[in-house]
Amino acid sequence: MNIVKKNPLEKVLMKNMELSLLASGDGTEVILHKLYAGARWAMAPADDWTALEHLTILSGRIKMNSSVGEVVLEPGDSVNACPVKEHMIFTAETEVEFLYVISQPQFHFYSNSVKDMMDLAILVEEKDGYTADHCDRIKELSMMLGKVMGLNADELYILNLASFLHDVGKVKVPDEILNKPGKLTGEEYEIIKMHTVWGREILTETNFPDLVKAGEIVEQHHERYDGNGYPHQLKGDEIRVEAAIITVVDAFDAMTSDRVYRKGMDYDDACAELVRHKGKMFHPNVVDAFLSIKHQLS
Repeated sequence: MNIVKKNPLEKVLMKNMELSLLASGDGTEVILHKLYAGARWAMAPADDWTALEHLTILSGRIKMNSSVGEVVLEPGDSVNACPVKEHMIFTAETEVEFLYVISQPQFHFYSNSVKDMMDLAILVEEKDGYTADHCDRIKELSMMLGKVMGLNADELYILNLASFLHDVGKVKVPDEILNKPGKLTGEEYEIIKMHTVWGREILTETNFPDLVKAGEIVEQHHERYDGNGYPHQLKGDEIRVEAAIITVVDAFDAMTSDRVYRKGMDYDDACAELVRHKGKMFHPNVVDAFLSIKHQLS
């Protein structure tokens, strides 16, 4: 018998959640999750994965989005699957604690792979002159837009990853180019443009199916609706809708963010720019959807 008082076997702190491994044996793990309000967590299917996954809400309210729609879970409610056959996205409406039991080891997947990738994305944004909140803003706006555009739970889950990691490929761009204060040369700009391809390569090399899928979107987030983007000059509906969403959100955030060399636009002026480039740089349907949620932006 093992009695655990106060100290878990292992604990991992992330930006929006805390994970504590309470017990582990014979391949089964019992993990206490604490999600801060607004944080997301997911159960996802995977090839050759046959584990039982079970969660029980201990405190707070959390919204589950799946093929059956949205369901609010409260203390005492539980969800289980063996195996998970669809993406289930959980969004904390309040601070939430729940027990998660899984019959195959999963804890170190959280603590090593995804956490490292998220930390890398934040590091890249800070190097590029943004604050660490840039990643979160892109993710939150992309998810709002994805829901308005009717993306299903599977698509929203991959969008959640891709939007946060959209610029991860910039880690391969030399600092002297990424942080150059003056105008880039043609050769330097071609190197900068490679960050979309490098982003896909980085995510593909993880060999995690969902990050591989996210990489396909990351590679396309600088494509333009009129075909004048990069890296493959895709146009119109050749571009994944998830990538088109990130394109609009990323442009809006760039225009409204204060930088060292300029003050950000106000929201109305930035929205006017989106409309001006609608059908050229930006997918018309995505711009229209973005304007429909404009009143929700703070």
